[in-house]
Amino acid sequence: MSSPIFNEFLTKVISKVRSKEAHSMIRKELHHHLLELSKSFENRVDSLKEAEEKAVQEMGNPYSIGEKLNKLHKPRMDWILISLFIVIGAISFLPLIGNAPGSLFLKQQVIWYSLGTIVLIAFLFFDYQKLKNWWWIFYSSGVLVLLILPVFGVSAGGVKRWISFGGITVDAATISMLLFFLAWAGIFTKSDMFNGWKQVMMFGLFWIPFMLFMMLPSLPYSIFYFSCVLMMFIFSKKRKMSEVILITAELTTCLLFIVLILITSQGSLLSDRLFSFLSPEKYFDGPGYMYILIKGLIADAGWFGNGLNGNSAIQSLPDAHTEFAFPYLVYSLGWAFGIALCILLMVFIWKISRNASKTKDSYGRILVVGGATLIAVPAIWNILMGVGFAPIVGVSLPFISYGGTTLIFYSAILGIILSVYRRKDIVERPSEV
Repeated sequence: MSSPIFNEFLTKVISKVRSKEAHSMIRKELHHHLLELSKSFENRVDSLKEAEEKAVQEMGNPYSIGEKLNKLHKPRMDWILISLFIVIGAISFLPLIGNAPGSLFLKQQVIWYSLGTIVLIAFLFFDYQKLKNWWWIFYSSGVLVLLILPVFGVSAGGVKRWISFGGITVDAATISMLLFFLAWAGIFTKSDMFNGWKQVMMFGLFWIPFMLFMMLPSLPYSIFYFSCVLMMFIFSKKRKMSEVILITAELTTCLLFIVLILITSQGSLLSDRLFSFLSPEKYFDGPGYMYILIKGLIADAGWFGNGLNGNSAIQSLPDAHTEFAFPYLVYSLGWAFGIALCILLMVFIWKISRNASKTKDSYGRILVVGGATLIAVPAIWNILMGVGFAPIVGVSLPFISYGGTTLIFYSAILGIILSVYRRKDIVERPSEV
C-alpha cells in the first residue's frame, strides 16, 4: 500500500508535468526511488513515518523536480520529417501537371492527400503502445481480407487486389499489409513466442500471408511483406541460434517458392514481365515494349528535361502518374531533378531509420524499422524500375505516385513512426533479460 506521504509528494511533482502520458512512468520511478531511500533511513530513525519523511526531504522540492521532468518528458515532434513529407507531397502533384489524365486526378489527389494528412495526424497523437496486444486481431483480420479477395476482389492487371462497394474501390491487399505490419510488431515483443514448439507456429504464421499474397498473384507484396518481417525480426533482439536457424530456413524456403512460381507461371503476365526484363527486344510487341520506351525517354531527358507540358513522346508513357511517375519526372524536369528527388527520398528514409536508434521502447523501435522497410523497399524498386534496372511489376513510388489507398497506407505508417518519436522520452525503458 502506498504511503500518504509519498502520494502527496508525487502529486505535487506530477502537477508540474503537462504530459499525462508520462505521469504513470514518473510516478512509478519516483515511488521506487522513495522506497529505496526510506529503507536506507529505517535504521537511523525511530519510525517508518520518520523514514518516509526523511526520504521526501532528501528528494528535494517536488515542484522543482516536476518542472525539470516536464522539460525532460515533453512530447517531441520530428519537424524535419514532417517538412520532408510536405515537400514530397508537393512533388506528387507534378506528374499530374501536363499529363493526359492529370486534369481528372488533380482534384482527387488533393482529396487523398487531405485524407492522408488526417490519418497521419490521428496516428501521430494516438498512443501506439495500445496497439501492442492487438496483434492477433490485426493478423486474423489481414488473413481474412486476403481470403475474401479471390471471391469478391476486383481484378486489374491480372491481380485481385481491390474490393469495390458503394461505388468506392479500396486496395484491400494494401490494407492487409498494414495489418500484418502491426501484427508482427506485436508478436516480436512477446519473449516466449519463439520458444520450443511455438517456433513451428511462428513458421506457419509467417508463411500464410506470404502464400496468400502470391495467390493473388502479387510478387511485390510478397517481397514487401517478407522484407518487413525479416527486418523487424533482426532488430527485435531475438537472435539466438534457434532463431538464426529459423530465419535461414525461411529465406531458403522463400527462394524456393519464388523460383517455383516463376517456373510454373510461364506465359502469365507476371512471367512475361520478368522475362522481358532480361531481353526486352525479344518481347518488343508485348511487355518488352515498356522497357524500350522507358530507356528511350530516359536517354532523351538531359540534365534539365523537356518541360512539364509534355509532348507526344511522354504522352505515350502509360501510368505516368502512378507506376512510372519517376521516369515521367526525369524526362520532364531532367536528371538534375531526378537525382535531387532520389537524394530527398534517401534523406527521408534515413531520417526515419535514425528514429529507430533514438527510441528507448523496443516495440516502438520494431515499428519504426518495419515502417522504414515498407517505405524504402517500394521506393528503391520503383526508381530502379523507372530507369530500366528492375522488372516492371506494378510498384508505386511512396507519397509521389497518384494516391488512394496506398497514400493512406503510407500516411498511416508515417503517423505511427512520428507517434513513436513523439513519445520516445515518455515510454518506460523495458527491462533487458
